Amino acid sequence: MTEQELKNRLRTFATRIIKMVDSMPHSISSTAIAKQVVRSGTSPIANYRAACLGKSKKDFLNKLKMVEEEIDETGLWLDLIMECEILPRNRVSALYDESQELLKIIISSILTVQNSLNSSNKDII
Repeated sequence: MTEQELKNRLRTFATRIIKMVDSMPHSISSTAIAKQVVRSGTSPIANYRAACLGKSKKDFLNKLKMVEEEIDETGLWLDLIMECEILPRNRVSALYDESQELLKIIISSILTVQNSLNSSNKDII
């Protein structure tokens, strides 16, 4: 997957999160969860864009780890939304599945960068 393709996918994910949150009921618990999921679900695109502007591989890696944490957190909130039946499972499950796919992609990218950094460090020794 190219950098631009991942940016597009993360942007689409953020858009879907926003639309889902806007359709949630206005109870105390759903409002609290909505605020959390909209924050964690929209920040990966911003953090990934920042990672792409990283000054070094280490900077890129650190920002990718932030993306990983936010997507993982989003998956938690989506799971709770389904478990607590705040929204019907059939309205949330595809978004949850996408969060898990994005998480796998980011983890794979993190491992690739870590391996690259480890290889570079071995060349110095």
